[in-house]
Amino acid sequence: MSNYSTDIETAELGENGLSKKAGWITVYHVNQYTGEYQSASMEYLMLGVGLPAHSYPDKPELPPAGQALRRTVDGKSWEFLPDYRGQTVYSTETRQEQTVTQFGELPDNVTLLKPQTEFDVWNGKKWVTDTQAQQAAESRAAQQEAQQALTSRLTVANTRIQPLQDAVDLDMATETERAQLVAWKKYRVLLNRLDISKAAAINWPEPPDAEKAGINARG
Repeated sequence: MSNYSTDIETAELGENGLSKKAGWITVYHVNQYTGEYQSASMEYLMLGVGLPAHSYPDKPELPPAGQALRRTVDGKSWEFLPDYRGQTVYSTETRQEQTVTQFGELPDNVTLLKPQTEFDVWNGKKWVTDTQAQQAAESRAAQQEAQQALTSRLTVANTRIQPLQDAVDLDMATETERAQLVAWKKYRVLLNRLDISKAAAINWPEPPDAEKAGINARG
C-alpha cells in the first residue's frame, strides 16, 4: 500500500453540525440580514469544528430570472422569492413612484402598473381615471387662464384710458382723443361684464384699434 494519496480529504458533519471528520467542504454563504445567497467557497474544517457563520452545506438550486434565492427563516432549506429590484412601482394611494430595493413580494399598496394621468385612482386591479375630478381641474385651469387674459386686457385698457382722460380733464383733448376715450371706456365696461366662470364660452369684446393695442381679439 502506498504511503501517499492524491484524494482530497472531505469533511463530514455530525448531527450536531460539527465536523466528525476533518477535511474540506463546500459551503454556501448568505447575507446575515436578508438570508439571500451570496457565494460558495471551500472551507477546511478541523475535527469538532462547525461551519462559518451564515453558511450552509447543502447546495442550492439556482432560481429562474426574476426570482431571488435565500435561506428559509428556520435555516433548514432554500427558497425562491419574487425579485423586483430595480423596477419602478407606484403607490396605489398617491400614485408616487419609487424604485424597488428589496426582494420579496410587493407590498399591497404598490403596483407595477403606471398611472396614465394625475387623476387615476386604483380600483384594486387597475388604474381608472376619475373623469369628474379631471374635468373639474380642467375647468379651474381654464378659469385661471381666462382670469389672466382678462387682467391683461384690463391693464391695456387702463393704460390707454389714463392719458386720454387726462387730456379731457384738462380740456386739451382733440375730437379723436375724446372718441378714443369713449371707445376704450366702453371696452373696459364690456370686459368687466364677462363671466369668467364660463371660460370655455367667453366671447371677448373687440378692443379699439386692436392692432396698436397689442391685443389678440380672439383671446
